[in-house]
Amino acid sequence: MDLKVVTKSAPPAPAGGEVTVELLIVTINPADLLMLEGRYGVRPPAPFIPGSEGVGRVSAVGEGVTLKVGDIVMPMPGNTWTEQVTLPARHVVPLAAGVDLEQAAMLKANPATALVMLQDLVPMQAGDWVILNAANSAVGQNVVQVGRALGLRVACVVRRAGAVQALRDLGADVVIVDDGTGPVPTLPEGATARLALDAIGGVATERLAAAVMDGGTVVNYGLLSGESPRLSAHDLVFRGLTLRGFWLASWFATAGPARIKQVYGQLVTWLGEGKVGAKVDALYPITRAADAVAHAAREGRDGKVLITTRFLKG
Repeated sequence: MDLKVVTKSAPPAPAGGEVTVELLIVTINPADLLMLEGRYGVRPPAPFIPGSEGVGRVSAVGEGVTLKVGDIVMPMPGNTWTEQVTLPARHVVPLAAGVDLEQAAMLKANPATALVMLQDLVPMQAGDWVILNAANSAVGQNVVQVGRALGLRVACVVRRAGAVQALRDLGADVVIVDDGTGPVPTLPEGATARLALDAIGGVATERLAAAVMDGGTVVNYGLLSGESPRLSAHDLVFRGLTLRGFWLASWFATAGPARIKQVYGQLVTWLGEGKVGAKVDALYPITRAADAVAHAAREGRDGKVLITTRFLKG
């Protein structure tokens, strides 16, 4: 990984239908770390600007744009680890003037991943169980909150007891501590989950699947273990489980504008109501991006690592 902060010319002034956005806070996600290490599913040619999400302020508008200078927006394209960008106005989502900027910077990826996995992959009804591992991650925290808003029952699996209370405070129905060596996780009173969300891969996928009903679905959306997800032949053949993957970028390519607008409209509303979000562990100025990345890669951190720009206090 060779991460450098460089000075470039300002982006061009916005043409008709475009806006220039000053990024205020951008997020470091696991996918960004994998991409920097050359281990992500998509490998952009170097050099490239990392980053998939952030929040910014409109600094200039082109002809025919209804947004105004000073509006707070979320840019939808990637390459967000930069201070300024000019892009089509239709590619930004307006946010409330008083929005929590740290939470807004994390809105595009993790809350959307949580909502789409809970709504678009398997028909779920209020009262159904969903079980997930790595539940103290940012996606996991959002699954708990979104699941609660949808009326689902949420079972969380974590590796350490210190993560239990925070998830209970968010609204998790059950929190199970599982270090991967003892009995597999189970739900109370013999209940089973219709859906399991796996962020780890390897044997953790199979352990999570033990709590899923026959005919249920296991969704893998991350490989924190570095291993491919696996299910036993018994799970696949005799229990009829389905193992599928999820990647938000693929969802963007197939969901269609109406569904994307619906998802982010709901998330913006929930953000204003404090119903989605995740903990922040640290903020670093963009001049210390390498330090921020090292912190984000550290095991045991307690929340997201964000990068701020010089425009944050401007």
